[in-house]
Amino acid sequence: MLALPGLGGEATEQRLLSLSAHPLFLPLPAASWQELGSGEGQGQILQRFPEKDWEDNPFPQGIELFCQPSGWQLCPERNPPTFFVAVLTDINSERHYCACLTFWEPAEPTQEVVCTEDATEREEEADDRGQAQLSPTAPAQSGQLFAPKTLVLVSRLDHTEVFRNSLGLIYAIHVEGLNVCLENVIGNLLTCTVPLAGGSQLDSIEEGARTISLGAGDRQVIQTPLADSLPVSRCSVALLFRQLGITNVLSLFCAALTEHKVLFLSRSYQRLADACRGLLALLFPLRYSFTYVPILPAQLLEVLSTPTPFIIGVNAAFQAETQELLDVIIADLDGGTVTVPECVHIPPLPEPLQSQTHSVLSMVLDPELELADLAFPPPTTSSSSLKMQDKELRAVFLRLFAQLLQGYRWCLHIVRIHPEPVIRFHKAAFLGQRGLVEDDFLMKVLEGMAFAGFVSERGVPYRPTDLFDELVAHEVARMRADENHPQRVLRHVQELAEQLYKNENPYPAVAMHKVQRPGEASHLRRAPRPFPRLDEGTVQWIVDQAAAKMQGAPPAVKTERRTTVPSGPPMTAILERCSGPHVNSARRLEVVRNCISYVFEGKMLEAKKLLPAVLRALKGRAARRCLAQELHLHVQQNRAVLDHQQFDFVVRMMNCCLQDCTSLDEHGIAAALLPLVTAFCRKLSPGVTQFAYSCVQEHVVWSTPQFWEAMFYGDVQTHIRALYLEPSEDSVSPFQEVGETQTQEDERSALDVASEQRRLWPTLSREKQQELVQKEESTVFSQAIHYANRMSYLLLPLDSSKSRLLRERAGLGDLESASNSLVTNSMAGSVAESYDTESGFEDAETCDVAGAVVRFINRFVDKVCTESGVTSDHLKGLHVMVPDIVQMHIETLEAVHRESKRLPPIQKPKLLRPRLLPGEECVLDGLRVYLLPDGREEGAGGSGGGPALLPAEGAVFLTTYRVIFTGMPTDPLVGEQVVVRSFPVAALTKEKRISVQTPVDQLLQDGLQLRSCTFQLLKMAFDEEVGSDSAELFRKQLHKLRYPPDIRGTFAFTLGSAHTPCRPSRAAKDKGPSLRTLSRNLVKNAKKTIGRQYVTRKKYNPPSWEHRGQPPPEDQEDEISVSEELEPSTLTPSSALKPSDRMTMSSLVERACCRDYQRLGLGTLSSSLSRAKSEPFRISPVNRMYAICRSYPGLLIVPQSIQDNALQRVSRCYRQNRFPVVCWRSGRSKAVLLRSGGLHGKGVVGLFKAQNAPSPGQSQADSSSLEQEKYLQAVVSSMPRYADSSGRNTLSGFSSAHMGGHVPSPRARVTTLSNPMAASASRRTAPRGKWGSVRASGRSSGLGTDVGSRLAGRDVLSPPQANGAPPDPGFLRPQRAALYIIGDKAQLKGVRPDPLQQWELVPIEVFEARQVKASFKKLLKACVPGYPAAEPSPASFLRSLEDSEWLIQIHKLLQISVLVVELLDSGSSVLVSLEDGWDITTQVVSLVQLLSDPFYRTLEGFRLLVEKEWLSFGHRFSHRGAHTLAGQSSGFTPVFLQFLDCVYQVHLQFPMEFEFSQFYLKFLGYHHASRRFRTFLLDSDYERIELGLLYEEKGDRKGQLACRSVWEYVDRLSKRTPVFYNYTYAPEDTEVLRPYSNVSNLKVWDFYTEETLAEGPPYDWELAQGPPEPPEEERPDGGAPQSRRRVVWPCYDSRPRVQPDAISRLLEELQRLETELGRPPERWKDTWDRVKAAQCLEGRPDGRSTPSSLLVSSVPHHRRSLGVYLQEGPVGSTLSLSLDSDQSSGSTTSSSRQAARRSTSTLYSQFQTAESENRSYEGTLYKKGAFMKPWKARWFVLDKTKHQLRYYDHRVDTECKGVIDLAEVEAVVPGTPTMGAPKTVDEKAFFDVKTTRRVYNFCAQDVPSAQQWVDRIQSCLSDA
Repeated sequence: MLALPGLGGEATEQRLLSLSAHPLFLPLPAASWQELGSGEGQGQILQRFPEKDWEDNPFPQGIELFCQPSGWQLCPERNPPTFFVAVLTDINSERHYCACLTFWEPAEPTQEVVCTEDATEREEEADDRGQAQLSPTAPAQSGQLFAPKTLVLVSRLDHTEVFRNSLGLIYAIHVEGLNVCLENVIGNLLTCTVPLAGGSQLDSIEEGARTISLGAGDRQVIQTPLADSLPVSRCSVALLFRQLGITNVLSLFCAALTEHKVLFLSRSYQRLADACRGLLALLFPLRYSFTYVPILPAQLLEVLSTPTPFIIGVNAAFQAETQELLDVIIADLDGGTVTVPECVHIPPLPEPLQSQTHSVLSMVLDPELELADLAFPPPTTSSSSLKMQDKELRAVFLRLFAQLLQGYRWCLHIVRIHPEPVIRFHKAAFLGQRGLVEDDFLMKVLEGMAFAGFVSERGVPYRPTDLFDELVAHEVARMRADENHPQRVLRHVQELAEQLYKNENPYPAVAMHKVQRPGEASHLRRAPRPFPRLDEGTVQWIVDQAAAKMQGAPPAVKTERRTTVPSGPPMTAILERCSGPHVNSARRLEVVRNCISYVFEGKMLEAKKLLPAVLRALKGRAARRCLAQELHLHVQQNRAVLDHQQFDFVVRMMNCCLQDCTSLDEHGIAAALLPLVTAFCRKLSPGVTQFAYSCVQEHVVWSTPQFWEAMFYGDVQTHIRALYLEPSEDSVSPFQEVGETQTQEDERSALDVASEQRRLWPTLSREKQQELVQKEESTVFSQAIHYANRMSYLLLPLDSSKSRLLRERAGLGDLESASNSLVTNSMAGSVAESYDTESGFEDAETCDVAGAVVRFINRFVDKVCTESGVTSDHLKGLHVMVPDIVQMHIETLEAVHRESKRLPPIQKPKLLRPRLLPGEECVLDGLRVYLLPDGREEGAGGSGGGPALLPAEGAVFLTTYRVIFTGMPTDPLVGEQVVVRSFPVAALTKEKRISVQTPVDQLLQDGLQLRSCTFQLLKMAFDEEVGSDSAELFRKQLHKLRYPPDIRGTFAFTLGSAHTPCRPSRAAKDKGPSLRTLSRNLVKNAKKTIGRQYVTRKKYNPPSWEHRGQPPPEDQEDEISVSEELEPSTLTPSSALKPSDRMTMSSLVERACCRDYQRLGLGTLSSSLSRAKSEPFRISPVNRMYAICRSYPGLLIVPQSIQDNALQRVSRCYRQNRFPVVCWRSGRSKAVLLRSGGLHGKGVVGLFKAQNAPSPGQSQADSSSLEQEKYLQAVVSSMPRYADSSGRNTLSGFSSAHMGGHVPSPRARVTTLSNPMAASASRRTAPRGKWGSVRASGRSSGLGTDVGSRLAGRDVLSPPQANGAPPDPGFLRPQRAALYIIGDKAQLKGVRPDPLQQWELVPIEVFEARQVKASFKKLLKACVPGYPAAEPSPASFLRSLEDSEWLIQIHKLLQISVLVVELLDSGSSVLVSLEDGWDITTQVVSLVQLLSDPFYRTLEGFRLLVEKEWLSFGHRFSHRGAHTLAGQSSGFTPVFLQFLDCVYQVHLQFPMEFEFSQFYLKFLGYHHASRRFRTFLLDSDYERIELGLLYEEKGDRKGQLACRSVWEYVDRLSKRTPVFYNYTYAPEDTEVLRPYSNVSNLKVWDFYTEETLAEGPPYDWELAQGPPEPPEEERPDGGAPQSRRRVVWPCYDSRPRVQPDAISRLLEELQRLETELGRPPERWKDTWDRVKAAQCLEGRPDGRSTPSSLLVSSVPHHRRSLGVYLQEGPVGSTLSLSLDSDQSSGSTTSSSRQAARRSTSTLYSQFQTAESENRSYEGTLYKKGAFMKPWKARWFVLDKTKHQLRYYDHRVDTECKGVIDLAEVEAVVPGTPTMGAPKTVDEKAFFDVKTTRRVYNFCAQDVPSAQQWVDRIQSCLSDA
């Protein structure tokens, strides 16, 4: 600090400044020692020099505390003297340095206190080493105690060494008893002179470095630094780094800059002082302006709890007192640690500066680090001295500040130049241009006090400059260039270090001290006397002498070299960040320019095309700047009148620009647009003009006071600059054509102008000065008025009533809410509130907009005018004007608002009406909305390709059935596609309000996000024309429809019956059949059912069952009503549930379960329902009134031996009374599958408990348990006992038991078995039932044997087969239990199996329904995230999919099901008894039946399965689907959907085993939640009967009904289109499926992920537009079809419909051709069956034993699921299916080609007669069949035209049996006779034809004809 001398206050200008003198005081613990509680005393000042204060340097109070910071204490031994320097800060922020030298003297209680000392500067420090050994309560034995005495020197200059020497000299004189007068020494010390800072620039060395002597033979040199602005650090910085390390010092540095509290701890006071000094030196050029106490006395420790930031040092002895400080960063210098509390966050330096600084510091501190790894390190480098290293470290930080603050001068606003400069810093612009808006560190630094001081001190344009100014102005480019060159950085650091070193030591050569020191251990010698009391008079006389001498000398003028401070290069970003997609290329800027020029040229259509691209480009900064510049060009004389369209375009672009501006406006976009919004306008009517500002008010930036201040200061600066440039401009004007001088003049920045003015200021006359001050003030004043106007423009809304509404919503008076949600038109209210909470703004009703705006503007005016030095009179005038300005503006706005209402609305796109279903009605008409992208990439043109269809603009409709969005993409470049997205209201799972930006105007609007369980998501932003009340109404209506109070309120019930149905139907169907007809049908049906065991409808007859029995006649098909919904009955709702049993029975018998029981042979049915005793089970009508169990069906299968009355008691043992009933029986092993609810505590579990356990008390419970045991025993005893001891079934038993009487005829057998062994004889020889069959042995169970055995609780006894299949049907154990009970592990705890029982418990862990719900929620979020992913990658989808655990649940279900299938297949019965028996039990039981019984894999069978297991057995569809208001809280739990997903997984693995397609599963998955059909409503048959749903009254069928049952709908649809049919269906008769169930084998069902935006979900078939009709002109003149390319978009089009598979396409083509020929088109199913039959016949002689030779499986060990390829054949487009077996890809292709050709010829032969065929050569040949087949004579035809060899059964046959394509023939070679060949024929008559696929063996009748055939075939081949 610059020393201000102490002589009478006038010496400030002297050339040599004296050190201000202050008294040295010696507190002595003698008479004045006051004992404190702990043996501490208080210091006392004994003497001070001078005795009176000097005016400019008052004496600091409380100095005694600082002399002994640890407290005054006596000590038992004499300690060595200590020295330290404390720093005190006075009220004017001046620092005083107190040097303290403490020594110890014997304390004698009676001794008088005598002290004569003086100090030239005062500083005090006491060392604590002596105290550490002092125990005041235990003095030394001698009783001799020592008391401390301190010499203190207080100065405002910081010369520690001089202090140390001077005090040391005084002490040495005293101790050594030198013959020197102490008064003289002290007098000289008080009067010595110190050179000025920067004195080295004077003439002689003597001026800069002053040598002084205190008159004791000593010599000292006082050097002052060259620039007093640079701090003096000596070695303190280097020491700090040594003590704490780089990272710690950096964090302390950041903490001090960001105003945190820093506390240093050390045992050494000198170290504390140095550490604090070092930290302050690092902060240069910023000055620390908070509390700074390097050494804090113990008595002042409470200072540490101050709320303000500080840097304080405390002796480590008091560490305990610092423990409870919560927000203080503690640096322990002795331990080298820095402790940052949890609640404190120190923001790090912005990267890359943090890492760069770190690495440079490590190079400086540890130069050998770079060389450490070298193989041949150079000889050790000399490291810098400590002083030099100190400067190098400071240089690193100096560079850091230069990089951080580079270009700061470009952001200074000079608001006033005279009388004093007023300078403001534009923080936002600085952060924006440096690219550090997000940076926490810089933001806090710029807002800190230190930076405010920096701006006011260094912002001044005309002042002395120093090293930092040069660095930041001139070295920036060099620093940027050096970034990647460590050595160059180091060189720069060393150059700076040298300058810093030179600044501190300008004359190293002169710095020689010669000072007397006391001798070694002199403190231990007994001093001759205590320190003497000095004579004040003598000292005062010396001081007066010196003062008299100085008065004569001329004043020393410090030559300040003031210059204009250089600004340096303009700013650049600290790190060139690439802002992703918004980097503006020149092309984008060109688009912006073009669009604007189109707008102003009136080319609106062109502009409209470019607008979306422009709005996208405006996300980038450069484009926004470009827009502002371009718009400026179109403003003449501050005004640009536009027409309405132009105005709309300009406003839209402005809004788009402003929407990304933060409240800071760091890129100056709002600032650039501010003049424009008051310039662009349109005429509304004569005299009424609307300006653009009324349309761009909804942006947070306008309500931010900081923005307005920065704008104001910027404008003031421009005007002040102009004020001083005017004269010069006038003088230049004559030469203006040259143009150069002018531009130079323009380029002078405001700071340059100000600097020039400050230089001239002293030379101006007083009047001129006064005039300039007034001019400046009036400039500021006029700008303030201008801004009051501008602010009222942007804060007053067009419609003041609207603003009130918006502001209420924003949460009034809360700045946060205003800035976070860009809500209000006039934010003034809410913003003003945060500044002045007393403004009475709390109640929104009373507050008026005008008042709010006036207060906001007044606050602004107050602030800026006070800062800019406007006089108070002017300010008062302004306050009077503001309300008038606001009022005037409101009046103008009223007219504008009125007229703007009359404007015709902007033409918005017409609302597209959605197509509705028959009976579907609109509840709410279209609300205009924008549909936004939801995170599925495809819709937004992501990975799936295609254009960005979303965001789309359109409307949302609410109907009784669906929520529908229809609209068009907002991007006109996408095209005219209609975007439709809809889902059933019933599927809604979550609705939440959101606030989003509309894609076009980029305004913030309210929105809704609706998520549905059909995997659709509507994320909508309401258009501004949709009021909040409309949106609210929409939500309420939606809620009402989603949760009707009663199930009758659902769409399936409210659907009107007046609408025409979607199917043709006979009139007979319309009339309700009479009861007699019904009963007749019933009996007929029953007989037929008993005969055939199950009903198959003709249309679903799979080919392999065709010969089993006559299909029902055509007319009967509709009369036997299989649909559950339309069954008539005599049952009425619950009020009349009392009909005769017989009538109840007849209607119950017709139920699905009953038909299935009959098919399975589980129960007999005769007119009297009498029991056939031979049957093990019977159908019991005990539950026909639903009395025993409400959730069970009316008829149940129970063991024959159990009486009905016993069932009531059994049911009590089970949850929900769901006792075990049989639901399926294996046709082969006769094992049965039972289902029930979980057990109550009592029951079977009790049977297994320890025998001595007490039985339940009540007899009823006893009897129940007993009955239950009997019941299970009856189940066990009803099992057939034909299993031998090893658990294998005998094969003869197998084939005779196989499917009852349904063994097909041998001929049919051939077509249905797909393994080459063709007869039942070969079956019998197979070693082990199903597992032994060659073809199927490749199917492993999907459960490793360990899993199966673990689940069953048994060890595997025989080794598994090589391919992982379980070893044997008896693999569970040799004597397996007859009945396995699968129960929940939790339920079966503590169960001990009993070896005597014939049943066994298998405890398994299953998930609960709530886990399914939770998992489904996560699955929904994974598939339809709802917001675009930050980094869309397949991995993120897979991760969230895994988190949902959905596939793990699927895996578990399949695993359990496969286990049960194994058990059943091995002859054991299984009872599934999980949870309540209606969720997971249903899933498992259904899956088991599906896997075990091929019937359930047909359409008819699957329907029966769902009706029986899900509907009749009471799965709670309404409860799980939350169908009514009551179920709302339980939420959607998709148990049925999960089952369908399992079926899908099995379907994927066995595509040939299912008659239905995967679309069928999706269809059911969609409609089980849609509530379109009544099928999946309600929770049980009982509830359905109550509502009269199950059996409709006879009179109900008056008119045709819309489909109420999903099955009826499927039936009707199936007649028209094969959409539910699986073409690859080719089942094996007795196939038991064992799917793999590992998660790795499972696939995500595409039902969850696919989307069709063209028409919404494809499951409401009437709404889909049907297959696209080929246009007429495709076949001109009936010629060959021309290829018409068509773009198919993955997310938009329904791919199956746009690109149907080959078979569907052929069937469509056939239908079209038939229609053209005028024939009635044949049903697709009949056509397909006929073609398939033909294919079978063709394939058979060829040895291919598949049911259709389309399906080839030549490799027996492959699952047939390995993949089916649909390929286009070479002729037309036909179907070729092949299985991906082990063949190479080449052969696969060729085989498929052959199949394709063959099928072509078959089709060809259907349409042509035999005569017209071209037969080149024909005759009889014997042909050997495929493997194990005999030789047969065939009629062969060689056809050169078709290049084929065809064969027929007989010469007259027209239908060929097979074709050999000659293109595939490789060679014709002589053959040899094989077994079974004709015996009479010569060996040479045999020949073989080798094709790419196989070898055909032929035999002619004789040798010549064989030769003839070979020649003919060869010639055909050569011709080809």
